Amino acid sequence: MSNNSNFISNKAKIHKTVKIGPYCNIGDNVTIGKNCELKSHVSITGHTIIGENNIFYPFTSIGSEPQDLKYENEKSYLIIGNSNTFRENVTVNLGTKGGGSETLIKNNCLFMVGSHIAHDCIINSNAILANNATLAGHVEIGENAIIGGNSAIHQFVQIGKFSMIGGMSGVEKNILPYALYMGIRTGLKGLNLIGLKRKNTTNSDIKLISSFLKDIFNKENSIEINIKNLDKKYKKIIEIQEMLEFIKKSNKRGITSLINE
Repeated sequence: MSNNSNFISNKAKIHKTVKIGPYCNIGDNVTIGKNCELKSHVSITGHTIIGENNIFYPFTSIGSEPQDLKYENEKSYLIIGNSNTFRENVTVNLGTKGGGSETLIKNNCLFMVGSHIAHDCIINSNAILANNATLAGHVEIGENAIIGGNSAIHQFVQIGKFSMIGGMSGVEKNILPYALYMGIRTGLKGLNLIGLKRKNTTNSDIKLISSFLKDIFNKENSIEINIKNLDKKYKKIIEIQEMLEFIKKSNKRGITSLINE
């Protein structure tokens, strides 16, 4: 269906409350929930399912084909939750059969100008990608994590909740929850103190978490042995429990260690 300067497929499922500005393209297999807004020049294609109250700024490309040579036009999806903001020139790709056939974005995320979410990524709620932050395929971003501008995240990397990646960084190993990382293929700088304070973590607990990091990355032993030998005082701290669970579930990328340990 052509609507002045727009092309909107008759097969698309669009709630009547959706606002669509000029020069937008909406494909056959798109579903858009209530109170979403497409400012202008927005392209939404593929098998893309969008929840409520999302805003798409000009020149966003949502649900485009994966930039993966193994992709063979198989049926795959992009699922977007509620209340996300996609600023100008953001690109989000569909999943592939090699990654579960689904790219997933949850709720209340902010994707700043030029950021890119590749195939099969999982973005948990309240995450922020700053300008030109780039995720390769199969990356997982934990809730409340922040990825700084012009940063690049290697494929399959897991970024823990409430962690912070400084601008212009390159990340090739998994980042623990609550950690601070800056640089190119380097180590953790310590804790994301701002994130912990926003979470209302007490100063005494922050000191214990910092001590925990130093203990598990002690070079005298492997991280596995250091974890086995942990002092019982750490066990009561919920953030430390979450870090240990993250390490337990960590994939083949491995864990980024503490710098200058």
